[in-house]
Amino acid sequence: MTVANKSVDRAALIGVAFRLEWITLGWMAVEAAVALASGIAASSITLLAFGLDSVIELASAGVLIWRLAVELRHGQDFSERAERLASRIGGGLLFALALYVAASAAWSLWTREGAEFSPVGIAVALAAIPIMYVLARRKLDIADELGSRAMRTDAVESIACGWLSFVVVIGLLAQLFTGLWWIDAVTSLGIVGFLVKEAREAWRGEECCGE
Repeated sequence: MTVANKSVDRAALIGVAFRLEWITLGWMAVEAAVALASGIAASSITLLAFGLDSVIELASAGVLIWRLAVELRHGQDFSERAERLASRIGGGLLFALALYVAASAAWSLWTREGAEFSPVGIAVALAAIPIMYVLARRKLDIADELGSRAMRTDAVESIACGWLSFVVVIGLLAQLFTGLWWIDAVTSLGIVGFLVKEAREAWRGEECCGE
């Protein structure tokens, strides 16, 4: 493949990445508002973590849009600096999310306070599971083709959102049917190790994918 063809193909991939990020921004705005409101109303750690993750993913998508715009304006070589910065910002956001989830779960276990059932929270979490799965898979594919750690980090945000959606559904339904107050806190801890691992790789700027 010639250099010109590679450039055209990369530009097309960036166009796809842009569309994925704008879809992410739209959905996350809705998800954050609903999850945070219902989480506060239900005193649910997983719903609040879910809503906070939505806010973090909004920020992550914004960073990726900036990084992609830099490459379109200035070319791939110039964008390497933006790539490193975007990857570090994404890593920091993942660390923040992991810390929040762990601290919130510990506080809930310490105070022995569980969550109330939230039909609205369950509804938005159920909707998020397939949406995040599709977005995450497409972002990972694009990250692989672009060789972008920053894009992979953003995809991990989508994976985290999808996982937390699943945790919200399982945790709140289990608490509803069993009455065990600690389920909400314990299930929220399931994502922490994964978040920390990906955050460390993003912060260090480890090579991504095939390039």
